[in-house]
Amino acid sequence: MLYAIGDLHLSLSSGKPMDVFGGAWEGYLDKIEKGLSALTEEDSLVLAGDTSWGMSLADALADFEFLERFPCKKLLLKGNHDYFWETAGKMERFFSAHNLNTFRILHNNAFIQDGVTVCGTRGWFYEEERGKAATPDTAHSAKMINREVLRLRVSLEAGAKLGGEPVVFLHYPPLYEGYRCDPLVSVLQEFKVRRCYFGHLHGPARARAIEGGYQGIDYRLISADHIGFMPVRV
Repeated sequence: MLYAIGDLHLSLSSGKPMDVFGGAWEGYLDKIEKGLSALTEEDSLVLAGDTSWGMSLADALADFEFLERFPCKKLLLKGNHDYFWETAGKMERFFSAHNLNTFRILHNNAFIQDGVTVCGTRGWFYEEERGKAATPDTAHSAKMINREVLRLRVSLEAGAKLGGEPVVFLHYPPLYEGYRCDPLVSVLQEFKVRRCYFGHLHGPARARAIEGGYQGIDYRLISADHIGFMPVRV
């Protein structure tokens, strides 16, 4: 079976435990362990970004080793706080060197599990305001969204070769109250994606998430604190 969860924010060696925020995050490591313990080696789990606070692969090693204890395959997507992220080759060599055998990288590619084709990319908050002069910040946003659109397209094209239903996982929400990332949504519509999962939003910001059906696509927020630290079945 295929499951998904985002924003674990593990910090076993980084000194940034999320417990300090209280509320749903209090005792979050135990909650994550309980949630992942239900998965088996026959299952795959999409980790939709912000998996570890580690500033490098070495800093994140303890977090990866914690996740490796659970036998499911992990499909790792980049989030905005995944500072450990390196090239796919470097990450694969690191995983191999440390016997982290259940990790796969979801980046410019796709995977298939039980008839579901897993596609995705980080996404981007494209907040350039119409009618205003361009600035270095807006130019950077335009460059980044173009790159993320290309990565999503490459992933979906790879998924089309695998067959199955294309399901997209993003870190950033493509829709938000008062906000819509048209370039990414257009790619979802072009490839006839019917389900899209995303993370990134926490606390009060979750109330502004757009979930459910919107123009033929079902959107769902899967930030760990939003789903009670229990992976959702896709």
